[in-house]
Amino acid sequence: MSFPTLEEIRAARSRLGTRVVTTPVRELVDHAVAERVPPGTKVWLKEELFQRTGSFKPRGALTVMFDLTAEQLAKGVTGVSAGNHAISLAYAAKELGTTATVVMPRTASPFRIQLCQELGATIELVDTVHDAFTRVREIESTQQRTFVHPYEGPRTALGTATVGLEFIEQLAAHHVTPDAVIVAAGGGGLTGGVACAMKQLAPNTRVIVVEPEGADTMHRSFAAGSPQSIDKVRTIADSLGAPRCEPYSFALNRQFVDEVVLVSDDQIRDAMRLLFRSAKLVTEPAAAASMAALLHPLREQLAGKTVGLVICGGNIDAATFSTHLAT
Repeated sequence: MSFPTLEEIRAARSRLGTRVVTTPVRELVDHAVAERVPPGTKVWLKEELFQRTGSFKPRGALTVMFDLTAEQLAKGVTGVSAGNHAISLAYAAKELGTTATVVMPRTASPFRIQLCQELGATIELVDTVHDAFTRVREIESTQQRTFVHPYEGPRTALGTATVGLEFIEQLAAHHVTPDAVIVAAGGGGLTGGVACAMKQLAPNTRVIVVEPEGADTMHRSFAAGSPQSIDKVRTIADSLGAPRCEPYSFALNRQFVDEVVLVSDDQIRDAMRLLFRSAKLVTEPAAAASMAALLHPLREQLAGKTVGLVICGGNIDAATFSTHLAT
């Protein structure tokens, strides 16, 4: 199985052009953070929540859709998502002059559904994520729309790898090489792509994946040595709620990721509060998972190290965000 080369990743970033932005990187220096991590631990953020559509997802969706034929684009695309991929698919379709029909679980945030509709997507709601995958296959068959997977496949990984490329190169401009980088996994498309780029640019940097306890497909897959599924998503971090691990994403993560750890929903809320207080960031739960891992399961392991955190998205409404902070 072949994986993206640095030359291919750089070409993909060039092709994305101004349709995605090079998101900010900064060191998080704050007394509240210093009190929560061991002495000497330095924290750098890759703030992908400032990406177009509010998450990293357009990088993968656009990279996939760039390769569609004129006939495929004319028929449109379809996808399944709890929110961020749906929003990015709507955005990518609008950018490339086509249409998107997206299937979402009924539990999806009304705020995210509204964002999709504002970008022109047609939304279908179903009961569960498993139902969503079934329905999207029906749309693919009956309407001849191209299914753009939310996290699986070489083109998706090539797009997400541009996050890792940017992060390492931006840190290098600060004369920093991180000891470790923590990235949250849904299905593993982001984590695999980021790890692939980073291990080629900074082979001694540990890449650590974090998942919620209630959506632990990658953790189960690493333990089993093969792609695994879960029966139900049970976490506030719905953006990380992939029902199963897929073959390409699993292989990419196995090749380049050093470790997979789990965090609880309470630990995610703790991290959301700290990021809001110290970084002034409004994050969705998925985006706080990397900080949760640093504060909790990885705290002692990464003591005194320079750690990079990918802050993957910020699509959350004010009421839900306030509720999580108050819980």
